[in-house]
Amino acid sequence: MSTDLQAIDAQAIASLIPHAGSMSLWDRVLEWDDASIRLSAGRHRDPAHPLRSGGRLRAVHLCEYGAQAMAVHGGLRANRAGGVARPGLLVALRGVALHVARIDDLPGALEGEARLLIDGDNGWQYEFRLLHAGALLAEGRAAVMPTPATQAG
Repeated sequence: MSTDLQAIDAQAIASLIPHAGSMSLWDRVLEWDDASIRLSAGRHRDPAHPLRSGGRLRAVHLCEYGAQAMAVHGGLRANRAGGVARPGLLVALRGVALHVARIDDLPGALEGEARLLIDGDNGWQYEFRLLHAGALLAEGRAAVMPTPATQAG
């Protein structure tokens, strides 16, 4: 791969996606190419995690981790092409399977994988998987549509 992975840490990730501050969930890109990405995160155990509710971080929030993996991948692809990623809206989740109830009690890092299925003018579709110590936590597909360009008035 032509990318310097050491430079793709939490700060670099935050510069690629619209999620700011503690809502930028990934800590490091482990590897990526034009078709896929693999990342890691350890902040799921943080008591101040922005998605926690009732002191717990539920597995349904892994869909947000999957969506952000997609956003990071899109940002890296656009950056490599000399631009920035077009903003988009998550419009559909399909085939989501959650294999655990919560993730805040898992020791060690989470890993995320996203694979680009469709890349078109009308949007993108990815499949994603979230793992912990090699065990599958969640999987599914997500569709994103580009946000309409604002018109000057």
